[in-house]
Amino acid sequence: MTVLQVATIDKPIRPDLGYSPIETVIYNIDKGLRSLGHKSVVACPADSCITGEQYVTVRQSFGDYVCESTMEQKIAVKIHLLKALERARRGDIDVIQMHGWLDYIYSGVFNPDLPIVMTLHVPAKDCCVRKDRHQSLNIMQNPSVYFVAISEYQKRQYNGLANIKTIYHGIEIQDWFFKEKPAKSDYLFTIGRITRVKGQDKAIEVAKKTGTKLIIAGCVQDKPADLEFFKGLKHSIDLFADISKHPVDKDYYEEVIKPLLACDKQIIYIGELTKEQKKQWYRHARATLFPAQWGEPFGLVLIESMACGTPILAFKKGAVPEIVVNGKTGFVVDSLDGMIRAVGHINSIDPRECQRHVQNRFSVTCMARKYSELYQQIVDSHKISDNRLSTGYLYRPLDHDAL
Repeated sequence: MTVLQVATIDKPIRPDLGYSPIETVIYNIDKGLRSLGHKSVVACPADSCITGEQYVTVRQSFGDYVCESTMEQKIAVKIHLLKALERARRGDIDVIQMHGWLDYIYSGVFNPDLPIVMTLHVPAKDCCVRKDRHQSLNIMQNPSVYFVAISEYQKRQYNGLANIKTIYHGIEIQDWFFKEKPAKSDYLFTIGRITRVKGQDKAIEVAKKTGTKLIIAGCVQDKPADLEFFKGLKHSIDLFADISKHPVDKDYYEEVIKPLLACDKQIIYIGELTKEQKKQWYRHARATLFPAQWGEPFGLVLIESMACGTPILAFKKGAVPEIVVNGKTGFVVDSLDGMIRAVGHINSIDPRECQRHVQNRFSVTCMARKYSELYQQIVDSHKISDNRLSTGYLYRPLDHDAL
């Protein structure tokens, strides 16, 4: 089967970026599909680096997440989609995988005569697929669009949307450091975009009330609310250490991690990390805090940390209960006091159980196999519907209960 992924253009599609959740998923789907023997084509910016066939649409990605606020950005998106459309119409593509721009599909800008699988990366309230439009979108499907929720929690948010199935994200397990008896240091770790809903202020409170060192990592985006939140955090942070330029080599722990852990500062902010840097900080942490203040649709941080054998302490919000096994791969708690108490039970979690859990449920292979099965069901359904139309039979929608 040949699959065309129409990538985002906010950031390049490559494996070595820091904060790039959607791009990481696109890269992993591409890699997973190829490992299963499918042909994967990715329509993406020229500064990308993928494992399948790269079909360049624009010279360069925007470099950060934007809202198409300028005319130049809007033009770039249209060029990207029109070139992707050209690739889709060459005649060798079986199904198209998209990660946004549903409004461009229904406005007719992107209109290939092929089935489209749309992964819903954001909550329903942030998507153009608002609940009051579900019924009209179901009727308007031409070409047919099949939706993928990234958790059951997110799927419930899109209640009423037809043709929707849940497929969890997956990561390449061997890319993440794991030792059965890891050398753990006495610090807690939290990583994510610095913003109020990620709860870095709550992580600081947990650290202070347990007397534990806390390492905070993550980007500060140029958004007024995020900048204001970070400004308010600064009085609680004891040390700002820019380690972004330090390469990850055999001496990284001795030269970077160990000195920061040995200093007398408790709350340390280390900025945005690359993938290689993240691995090191996950690996040596006692636990990763995930104090999100909202319903995360998924949370790659959760499976990255567990793949390294590092347990999770998280609030019971969003998709967390679907991803973290309470008492086995971490602790899912209802309150800040619960998270503080959980710090004292971290050593009861077996790192091997964390790693096995990700291997069994959240690997690239698991994700790619689920997508592959969905693609095949859709392609088969369209062949049947085409035959029925040619013989006078009516079209029947895909039976998702059979998936």
